[in-house]
Amino acid sequence: MNPLGAGTRPEISLLLSCSRATIDSKHAHRIKELSQNNIDWNNLLSLAGRHGLTPILFHRLNSICPEAVPGPIRSRLENHFNANLGYNRFLTGEMLRLLNLFENHGILAVPFKGPVLASSVYGDLSLREFSDLDMMIPKQHVLKAKELLLSQRYLPILKLSPVQERAYIQSEYEYNFTHERTGIRLEIHWKCFPWELPFSLTLNDIGRRLKRVRIMDREVLTFPPEDLLLILCIHGYKHCWEALGLICDVAGLIQIYQEMDWDLVTEEAHRYGSERILFLGLYLAKDLLEANLPDKVCQRIESDAKMDILAHTVYTQLFREKDGLLGAPERFFFHLRSIKTFWDRVLYCYFLMVPPYFADFLVLKLPSALFFLYYLIRPFRLLGKYSVGRIINFLMPPEVSVTKENRV
Repeated sequence: MNPLGAGTRPEISLLLSCSRATIDSKHAHRIKELSQNNIDWNNLLSLAGRHGLTPILFHRLNSICPEAVPGPIRSRLENHFNANLGYNRFLTGEMLRLLNLFENHGILAVPFKGPVLASSVYGDLSLREFSDLDMMIPKQHVLKAKELLLSQRYLPILKLSPVQERAYIQSEYEYNFTHERTGIRLEIHWKCFPWELPFSLTLNDIGRRLKRVRIMDREVLTFPPEDLLLILCIHGYKHCWEALGLICDVAGLIQIYQEMDWDLVTEEAHRYGSERILFLGLYLAKDLLEANLPDKVCQRIESDAKMDILAHTVYTQLFREKDGLLGAPERFFFHLRSIKTFWDRVLYCYFLMVPPYFADFLVLKLPSALFFLYYLIRPFRLLGKYSVGRIINFLMPPEVSVTKENRV
């Protein structure tokens, strides 16, 4: 059954078929068929660009049915592909240089997403778009890493006083830098996600599970597939699954690592209160891109009555006619629906509304002696966006039934 409905545009069907991490003969034949089905090529390019899938679209079409693509469209795809490859190699080279810098100064740095994901899941730096670098380091080394980055002309996006900086490291999860000459954006994490998201993975949690992957003739440490799967699902949840590329990453990881320890994945998700978030990512990967999941995992996904409701919300936004991201209230309520238990929803609201975040530092500059006022100001600032009544309603939402037949 087509998860997006019988009236799905051929451009969407072709993009979905081209977006798998690996293509067998059956799907290659499907791509050939779809490419001859009155494709609106400009619309296809627009869709691919919005979902971060232009490179893999070009690669699939060029290797399977280049004759079906009009010349001007093929040139645009090829130019984008080559520009993306050049930039990805540039970013990857910089990532390896920074890893050497940190290693030489006794800092364990573990890259994830970006070049690591492109190499380990897609097998090729050219097939995935990424615009910045992400690394995780131990929390105790954040300020030392900052000093090293300053010596390399990386500047922090936020200008914080020493008191603000200490509070920022306690309440936040990443420090963002931009290179003053090249414009490269670097995110230094000491935790994977903000406190309000139910997954507080750190390097201390992973321990000896780190694995090595080869990138540009060098081996680097990164997360094992079980942890990476959870990271990708929570990353997709954080962004409300607004881009198909987020789902492709999940499906590709499942395709490549078929011997994944699924017991470990589900146990970790349960421990962090993120089962529904994990299962939604798996549901989307299976429904849209035919990711192969174990029967016991499928049974647990199907046992959650909210899966169809959440998937319906994602599908409604994913291929909408008009561009535009969800607003802050819609994102907030989607996040609440995706959290399974009442108390996890309460914790989400607490961490979202009480501890000060970088946005509060930008809105109001307070002297160090008055820093405690941020804890009082933030709830009132956020109440301007979210009403208390709606928050309570979504903490305990009514049951709604959505079937596969009435999805978009």
